[in-house]
Amino acid sequence: MRELSSLQEEVRVWRDLESRIRDLNELIELVQEDDVSMAEEIRRDIEQAAEQLGRLDFELLLSGDYDKGDAILAIHAGAGGTESQDWAEMIMRMYLRWAERRRYKAEVLDMSPGEEAGIKSATIEIKGKYAFGYLKSEHGVHRLVRLSPFDADHARHTSFALVEVLPEVEQATEVRISPDDIKVDAFRSSGPGGQHMQKTSSAVRITHLPTGIVAACQSQRSQHQNKDVALKVLQARLLELDMVKKAEERSRLKGEHLSAGWGNQIRSYVLHPYRMVKDHRTNYETGNTSAVLDGDLDNFMEEYLRSQIGKDSLSFGP
Repeated sequence: MRELSSLQEEVRVWRDLESRIRDLNELIELVQEDDVSMAEEIRRDIEQAAEQLGRLDFELLLSGDYDKGDAILAIHAGAGGTESQDWAEMIMRMYLRWAERRRYKAEVLDMSPGEEAGIKSATIEIKGKYAFGYLKSEHGVHRLVRLSPFDADHARHTSFALVEVLPEVEQATEVRISPDDIKVDAFRSSGPGGQHMQKTSSAVRITHLPTGIVAACQSQRSQHQNKDVALKVLQARLLELDMVKKAEERSRLKGEHLSAGWGNQIRSYVLHPYRMVKDHRTNYETGNTSAVLDGDLDNFMEEYLRSQIGKDSLSFGP
């Protein structure tokens, strides 16, 4: 019923736009040439209809099985100690600001702080229509080049961070997890959250024994709530694993090579000696690095999604 309601709403939006354009065509035929005010009003209506059509047309690109749903974002600092950990935290802020711009709900489920600054890793849940559809374009390695604020000589450093984008499982039937296949550990929260969270073993870590995949959560107040969220993250990781296996099988049958992991550098953020952000898959670039790091990512996402038209490839990542 939920899927039916969603499809009915989608059809209604297109039908309303169709009716609106039909009415505008009739108005154009009726308006007098010397009626300047009416002509200007019609022109504004046409521009608004064209803008809506462009937006709906783009959403047709987001037609994957999980594109309309929520997403789980995992960020991992690369080798390089404090420098890369600071870069990982910058990336986390960038996506939190992006979610805020789109009025999506974002929550940090788990975070491992760095020794001096930044983070070693973080897991973020982002809720909103088409969250996964947009964010799947961000799956891969992100590279930063800048003058290091942690280097006494203020030398130029290159840092890397890995971004994983997982589709959130809507139904438990999509990924079944046997209780015999998991190991559950409770521990004290290491992040902010008040005395209760830090003095009780409310944080939960779940290990999936057949695959070795680990999921953790420490954002909720109770152990039971953290376990539920950690299970949701584990389901998302298992679903991603299944999607990767299917994509690899399709590529094997086609005779294609599909690479995955740290080698996939998708985007470079250069802050010195010049300022530029460039996506290596589409060659789209901008010199406004401050805006990008403040969450202005839509152009990069849309360029990538348009570049995938007609490609029978992995439904997320490079």
